[in-house]
Amino acid sequence: MRNRMIACSAIVLSLAACSSSPPAAAPSVTSARPSPSLPPSSSPSFSARPSPSPSADCVTRTLGKLTLAERAGQVLMVGTSVDAPSGLGDTVRRYHLGGVFLHGRSTNSAAELRGDIAALQKQSALPLLISLDQEGGNVQTLKGADFPRIPTAQALGAGPVTTVRDTNRDSARRLAGIGVTINLAPVADTVPASVGEDNPPIGYWHRQFGSDPVRVAADIRAIVPASQGAGVLTTLKHFPGLGRVRANTDTSTKAVDTTTTANDPYLEPFRAGIQAGSAAVMISSAGYPRLDSSAIAAFSGPIITGLLRERLGFRGLVMSDDLGAAVAVSGVPVGQRAVRFVAAGGDQVLTIRPPDAAPMAAALIDRAGQDPAFRARLTDAARHVLQAKARAGLLTC
Repeated sequence: MRNRMIACSAIVLSLAACSSSPPAAAPSVTSARPSPSLPPSSSPSFSARPSPSPSADCVTRTLGKLTLAERAGQVLMVGTSVDAPSGLGDTVRRYHLGGVFLHGRSTNSAAELRGDIAALQKQSALPLLISLDQEGGNVQTLKGADFPRIPTAQALGAGPVTTVRDTNRDSARRLAGIGVTINLAPVADTVPASVGEDNPPIGYWHRQFGSDPVRVAADIRAIVPASQGAGVLTTLKHFPGLGRVRANTDTSTKAVDTTTTANDPYLEPFRAGIQAGSAAVMISSAGYPRLDSSAIAAFSGPIITGLLRERLGFRGLVMSDDLGAAVAVSGVPVGQRAVRFVAAGGDQVLTIRPPDAAPMAAALIDRAGQDPAFRARLTDAARHVLQAKARAGLLTC
C-alpha cells in the first residue's frame, strides 16, 4: 500500500484535473456522427452567462481585435510548476495563451504566490485565466499556513451542506487573494457505493461527495455560488462522469463507462451546477459508448455539443481534461488533440506540457485557415474564453 501511494504521489505532482491514481481508458478517434436530437432543458440561471453589458460589448470588441493566431492562443491553457510560474513567460507571449494551469504542490506563502502570479500576468497582452486543482484531500495544490488542509470531498459530503458551502467559500477567498481566477473543481462525479475505491480516478482518492447523485447535486449546488461569490470561477468535472470507470484516463486507454446514457441520474450533479451558474465544465477523456460509440468524450460532438450544450443548456466555458500527458489521448497527434476537441464543441484545451503549445497552436491555425466552419468554431471558442475572463473581472475596455 505504501509503495502504491508513493508511485501515485508522483502522478499527483504532474497531472492535471484527474490528479493521482491508477490506470484508465478510452478510445481516441474522432466522431463522424452528428449530435443526437435531444430536447433542451432549461437554460442556466443568473450567473451562467456573463452580464450582457458592458462586459458583453467588451468581449465583442476584444475578440474583434484578435488575429487568428491570437484566437488560437486564447483557447489554450498550459501547465507550469506552481512554484516557478515565471518559467512559462516566453510561451505565454509567443503563443498568446488564454490560460495557465499551476500544477504540483506548494507550501509557499500567499504573498510569494501572489507575487509570482502577478509577474506571470505581466507577461501577457490579455489577462490570463489562472487555474489550479484546489479540491481538498489528496488533490490540493496549495497547503501551508495560508492554505489550511481541506477535507476530502467524501468527508465533506458526509456532513451538512452548510459545512461544504463554508469550506469552499473560505478556500475560494484565499485563492482569489493571490490572483487565482478559476478552480478546476468541484468534482461532480458520483461513485456508486458498490464501486468505491475500485474506481481509480475518483473513488480511490475519496474525491466524490457521495454515492447518491441527489445528495451530490445538493453539495454542488451550494459550492458553485459560494466559490464564485468569493471571486473564483468553478469548473464542474469530469463530464459526463468518471465515477463508474475502472481505469484512470491519466494512465490508461481503458477507462470506459458502459452505463451512462443521456437520461442518467448521475448527470444530476452536473445539471445542478449548471443551473447554479458554474462558469465552466470539464470534459472527461473516458469512453461512453451509449452516448458515442466512436469517440472519447473529449472528441465527441454528441457528448459536448449534443448532451452538454443542447440538452443541459450549458452556455459557459467547456474545458478539456489534460490532453497533454494523459495516456487516454496518446494515440492522437498532439496538434490534432486540440483540433478534435474544439471541433467537437470544446472551448479551452488544457495540457500540462508547455511544449504542446506550439503544435496545438499550429494545428488550430492550419485547420482554421483551410476550413471556414472550423474557423467560426474557433472564434466561438475564443469568445467563450473571453466571456469567462469577463466574469472573472479580467477584461477592461
